[in-house]
Amino acid sequence: MARNPVKDQVAIVGVGSTGFSRSAGERSPLSLAAEAATKAILDAGLTAADIDGISAPAESASPAPNQVAFALGLDGITHYMRTQSVFGFALIDAVNAVFSGSCDTLLITYPVYRLPWNSRSAANDPFRARFGVGAVRVPETVTAAVGYTAWASRYIHEYGATREHFGHVAINARSNAAGNPLAASRVPITMKDYLAARMIREPLCMLDMDLPVDGADAFVVTTAERAKDLPHSPVLVHATSLGLVQKNVEDQLPDLSHHGQHVVIRNLKEKSDFWIDGVDLFFPYDGFTIITLAWLENAGWCGPGEAGPFMEANWEAAGNRIMINGRVPVNPHGGGLSEGATRGAGYVREAVHQLRGTAGPRQAPGARTALITCGGFFFNSQGIMLRAA
Repeated sequence: MARNPVKDQVAIVGVGSTGFSRSAGERSPLSLAAEAATKAILDAGLTAADIDGISAPAESASPAPNQVAFALGLDGITHYMRTQSVFGFALIDAVNAVFSGSCDTLLITYPVYRLPWNSRSAANDPFRARFGVGAVRVPETVTAAVGYTAWASRYIHEYGATREHFGHVAINARSNAAGNPLAASRVPITMKDYLAARMIREPLCMLDMDLPVDGADAFVVTTAERAKDLPHSPVLVHATSLGLVQKNVEDQLPDLSHHGQHVVIRNLKEKSDFWIDGVDLFFPYDGFTIITLAWLENAGWCGPGEAGPFMEANWEAAGNRIMINGRVPVNPHGGGLSEGATRGAGYVREAVHQLRGTAGPRQAPGARTALITCGGFFFNSQGIMLRAA
């Protein structure tokens, strides 16, 4: 077993969200972050005076921790950090900060914001243009969408997969999002809709790529001991892991058999008291549908190249969605493909609600454990295991 002294010692005690849309109008990322943060602090039964740690992502439009502190009137902060994109970095930093005593109660703000480089309407908005255009991505670079389309093609070549296999991921997301009032896209789709969607980069179409949105999530994290005195049943952070291999750049990855996901899964299995046979909720990242197929396979739900047939065998016709073994929902909030590209924050927020039993019509009966696998193949593979107290 790998060392895991932090196991079940830190809890998520507050969550807040603005909800997500294709445009929040002329609101700034700081405005969105402050709204979600205020909701999270209130949800935790705390006040601004209780917060002594802040984490915020190092996104180009995201406010820095000092700006969040100023906006919310937070004073006496002892730990503040800007973390890489994709939410697991922020949560893992928060857990380690609280466990080590760097702070006692930490606020994570996680806004997302459409910028000129990822939305046509954002590119035409002079208000958003002031945040910069992001990295220049010319067709000759194998990064971001280009990299994942290349590896999706490789997956098809190696395993004889079809576009319909990718389509099941998109359909599942939209079916689940229909019951999520925070989601940006809630109209259900069929396989016919998926196959007719505009092709972006072969073999991935518009519905294979997560949805640029405006909005924010926020979380309050504290010790499991203190959490006992707060309003909601605590959600304990059971195990976490990041994953990185030597050749971790899109065009340098040798093949699909050894990348960051494999490191994450191996480490989580060594740290955890339960694995997929004891998991009640599964949240595989769906920034691109090929990532979801890989997480299904690498977590051990099925073998390499078998994710498509596995989804078909575990398809719930009545809900038009994946239900593993008839009981484990997959991204019940709609994931990044339909709720919006929250960079993983939405997955954790939904898991918290499910494990508290406050997910409303989406509630998975008796849910006690969740496996969240954020990020992709290269330099942001992450795993988080949560359990109800």
